[in-house]
Amino acid sequence: MFDFAYPQYLYLLILAPVLILLYIGARASRRAKLRRFGRPEVVARLMPEASRYTPVVKITLAVFALIALVIMLARPRAGAKEQQETSAGIEVMIAFDVSNSMLASSTDRPDGVSRLDRAKLLLEKLVDRLDDDKVGLVVFAGSSKMQLPLTSDFYTAKMYLNELNPSLIAYQGTDIAAAIKMAMNGFSPAEDMHKAIILITDAEDHEGAAIETAKLAAENGIQIDVIGLGTPQGTLLPGFSTPEGTPVITKLNEELAQQIAKAGDGIYVNGSSPSALSDLEGQLDTLQKSEFKAISYTAGAEQFPTFAFLAFLFLLIDIFVVNRKISWLKGINFFTRDTNNEKEATK
Repeated sequence: MFDFAYPQYLYLLILAPVLILLYIGARASRRAKLRRFGRPEVVARLMPEASRYTPVVKITLAVFALIALVIMLARPRAGAKEQQETSAGIEVMIAFDVSNSMLASSTDRPDGVSRLDRAKLLLEKLVDRLDDDKVGLVVFAGSSKMQLPLTSDFYTAKMYLNELNPSLIAYQGTDIAAAIKMAMNGFSPAEDMHKAIILITDAEDHEGAAIETAKLAAENGIQIDVIGLGTPQGTLLPGFSTPEGTPVITKLNEELAQQIAKAGDGIYVNGSSPSALSDLEGQLDTLQKSEFKAISYTAGAEQFPTFAFLAFLFLLIDIFVVNRKISWLKGINFFTRDTNNEKEATK
């Protein structure tokens, strides 16, 4: 099997016929100019060292060098084989709260790190620990949205994490039950695949039914672990106030978060705890990893060094080929009849 890493560069091969046409045009122009000085056979005798053949050799070498360079740029590869790899892991759907309350401080101090930023940091570190697992992302506030379907591309997953903010959901509030349902629908239908939902929220649930939905998830074999953000004492929500002008205080509903985790056969961890990630990772490890097959393609052996060498060789030969006659070929006549005068005129 032979292919190219950058096949679009092969369009540059059109330069080869262009170069040949330019050469033909230049030679025709040269002949026309020589005719101004007299008959070609007479003018040829005035240039005894000029060769008719070496220019053809030089343009041929230049064209071959150009073709080799273009193929080298396209990175030819050979010997690519299809491989089937078997990995073992679990499916993890992350339900991320992007309600306005997540803009509040994650500590008792109003100027502390926001709950949103702390959650992003925790998730980025968590994704780095998931190894061969698959991860998906649901964002929610008053409604829910599938932000990233299940994938094993953790680089893309972390890119999505950096973009999380309340503007992703137009309808504000906090509907945890709807987020759990959407996360459940995001899993693959494979029954032998173990699944977990990581709910990241301050648990200020405005709609209810979160505990019942968590129980439904557990009944379907889906574990729910909860990361709580904020403090039970609460803090000011910057930039928000009641219609009466009173500042808004937002608190972590730790009791509800614990109840959701219990109903979902998972654990609750506080996002401010130094052991939050270790505790969560340990809980996920209790789920037996299931085998799933992924098809991957190994890149073939790179062939560009061969074409780079050919291009270098053609250019090197071109340097040593000059436009005058080659001394040891002077006595050889390739295309004219065997007369002394015609021999000298055509060399």
